[in-house]
Amino acid sequence: MSQIIISTSEHIIGKDIKQHLGLVRGNTIRARHLGKDILAVLRNIVGGEIHEYTKLMAESREQALDRMLDEANSLGANAVVGVRFTTSVISGGAAELLAYGTAVVIE
Repeated sequence: MSQIIISTSEHIIGKDIKQHLGLVRGNTIRARHLGKDILAVLRNIVGGEIHEYTKLMAESREQALDRMLDEANSLGANAVVGVRFTTSVISGGAAELLAYGTAVVIE
């Protein structure tokens, strides 16, 4: 896969958008793990960062972003602008993380 520029803004400074290719997205749905939940409950009692959930969310963001970039690449884009992340609860123990943006061709 070629290098694709990712931007949360609608423009990339110093570049002209030549073509809009449309919406691209990538998502993942992750469930909590009983062993990690037990550690998280213990950390919640004592306070501090819940590293198990931090790692789970970081992995989820990367996977969703990679899937979005794969879709952009398949359309021939060399950039994705207006990138956003959103989450939604699927069930008590699972959540979806969605990355989306607009695939474009820049100069």
